[in-house]
Formats: sequence, C-alpha cells, structure tokens
Amino acid sequence: MHNLSALQVKNAKPKERRYKLNDGDNLFLVVDAKGGKWWRMRYWYRGKEKSISLGIYPAVSLAEAREKKQEIRRDLAENKDPTLERKRRKLGLTSDAPTVEFISTQWLGKQNWKSNYKEKVEGRLRRHIYPHLGDRPIDEVTPPDLLAILHMIEETGTIETARRCKQHMSRVYRYARAAGLTLINPAEGLEEAMAPKPKPKHFAAITDPVELAGVLRNMYSFKGTAQVTGAMQLLPLLMLRPGELVSMEWSEWKQEDRWEISGEKMKMGVPHMVPLPRQAITILKKLREWSENSRYVFPSVRSLNRHITVDSLTAAFRRMEYTGDQVTSHGFRATARTLLDEVLNFRVDLIEHQLAHAVRDPNGRAYNRTSHLEERRKMMQAWADYLDSLRLGKR
Repeated sequence: MHNLSALQVKNAKPKERRYKLNDGDNLFLVVDAKGGKWWRMRYWYRGKEKSISLGIYPAVSLAEAREKKQEIRRDLAENKDPTLERKRRKLGLTSDAPTVEFISTQWLGKQNWKSNYKEKVEGRLRRHIYPHLGDRPIDEVTPPDLLAILHMIEETGTIETARRCKQHMSRVYRYARAAGLTLINPAEGLEEAMAPKPKPKHFAAITDPVELAGVLRNMYSFKGTAQVTGAMQLLPLLMLRPGELVSMEWSEWKQEDRWEISGEKMKMGVPHMVPLPRQAITILKKLREWSENSRYVFPSVRSLNRHITVDSLTAAFRRMEYTGDQVTSHGFRATARTLLDEVLNFRVDLIEHQLAHAVRDPNGRAYNRTSHLEERRKMMQAWADYLDSLRLGKR
C-alpha cells in the first residue's frame, strides 16, 4: 500500500526542521529546511538496521523510487546487502562474494615464505579467525566484527597473537581489495582500539641445574598426547627452535644418527644438521610407531596432514602450572647455550653452530651444515647424558 501521490511529493514544502513523508514499506521522502528532497529506504540486513539513498527528487520521481525499492527487495531476498551490491554494480564487480577463509587461503598460497612460517600464519587464522569469520562473505565483515574477535584473542590468548592476527587480516583484505573482491579493509586503524603492544622481553630460560632437574622430571611425567609429550622430551635434547621442532618430517631422518633440515624451514635460511643422541633416537622410534601414517613426526590430532603448533607445547607447560616467566619452549635453547658452556665446558662456536646461529670460521666464512659434525655429535650426546643425570637425580 502506498501513502503518497506524485502531487503530494511535488507540493511538499520545507519546514524549520527536516522531516519525512512515508510512502510505506520503509520508503520515505526526506525534505530539508532549504527545500531539498531525496528518497531513502530503510532495511534490515543480518539483524542490523540500515538505510540507503534512492536518489534526489525530481531527478528520481515517485514511480522511479518505487522501482528502486523493488531492486532493494530483490537483493535482500537473495541475502545480499543492497548497499554493497550498489557499489559492486558501479564497479562492475561480481555479486558472489567469496568467503574470508577462501580468500585467506588464496592469499597464503601466493606468499613466498618458508614453509614453517607459512604454517604458523595459517595456524593462527585457523584457530582464531576462521571459527568466527571464515564462512562470512569477504565484504561483509565490519571493523567492529573483527575487533570483537581480536579482543577475545587478547583475553584468552596473548596480546601479541591478537596483533599478529590483525596484521594477517589487514594483508588478506589488501589482497582482496586489489583483486576487486571488496571495497573495504576492516582491519585498518584497529590498533588504536587494541591493547598496547607489550614491551619486548627475553624468553624465560632456566640456568640453575637443580631447577632444571625439577622441570625435566615434570616434563617426563606429564600426561598428554603422544605427540605433545614426545615433542616436550625432544625440545631440550635437540636445541631446535620450537617452530622447527614441531614441523619435523620423517623424510628429514635420512640416517639414524642425524636429522637434516632444509634451509627453507630454518630461520637463517641455511640447511641444518642435528646429530641425534641415543636418547633422541629412542624417542623418535616410539613416535614413528604412533605416527607412521603422517609425514610429520608430531601430527595434529585433527589431521595427519598438519602438525601440532608451538601453542600446544605452551599449553602443556601451563597445565604443569609454569608461567611464561618461568618456562618457555624457546628458553631451552638459552638453557643449553649457558650450561654447555659453563658446566660442560664445550667451545662456544660449537654450541652456536648447533643452535643454528650465524657462525663464521677464522677466515670469516660461514660454516656449512657438516662443519665439526663429529665434535657436535659428542657434544649432543654429552648434553643428553647430562640432562638424564639431572632428571634421575645423579647430579
């Protein structure tokens, strides 16, 4: 039912204040104090009230405004936001907006990153973003939508994780906008409403042998999944960065007494070789019986095609009631660096080389992955024996 006639619209006079003439079905004419007239329509999309301009009178007549109203209704019937659809039509874009997860996956596929870093980014999106926004059309996520998710991450995870997720989403939307799939970037400017970036601090590292002995005993008595307990036991033994450890693949175990990691997975981009002490070989053989159907040594419980994350190790330490100021996965590298030097008296350059730091020989050349391999094998075995002696109370 229509409430207005063409004559009523034509004769509508200005008043002291702007007012509306309702034509019914949420279409109305706005008349301002200077006599200007324009059409607007109110509508609801995904539970939110919105309005859209249908043009200025008399350029758009009453009959034309009613026709435009029917276009709006067709968009809503197809579960499309009329405001965004208008922008799409103006730019000649398709109206079938892909989802956040689909575009994020496309964006990730175009990044020439090391595989372990790409998996880390994908893991953050999968854990924190996709459960809430993954199936939403890329152009329907608003800044408040994304900010609510980031605040939740700050409260349940870490401020740094929230900031990283915000950075990833900003890049996803920059990609989508460049591809003509959206006109917005809801991540822009959100840092102003997020928790301040924490001051950088060193990873907590245990350098007291007595304290380390207690932590090792707790790690070996921890009741968790096979992959998490195995990773925890190998963490202090192998001296790898946590991300390098959890992404270990069976194909890298080319010889029983060594583990070979390609340069693309290493932070420094250089292939790395890890001599395996007897204790590590024993743990790996047990893990192989459990995860032989996966390419990964520590497969995710959700999919054999993915590995566990560093967060899995962090969660295990928190279950043991260690805070981030007491124990961190990365801190075991500093533990090894200190005790191998000060207690076991190994050469610093051997230790640094085994930690996959940038080490130069006396002529200024970078050592290759096989440098001092026999000496490093002896050092790794001595380190494993030392850790065992601490854990078993023999020192």
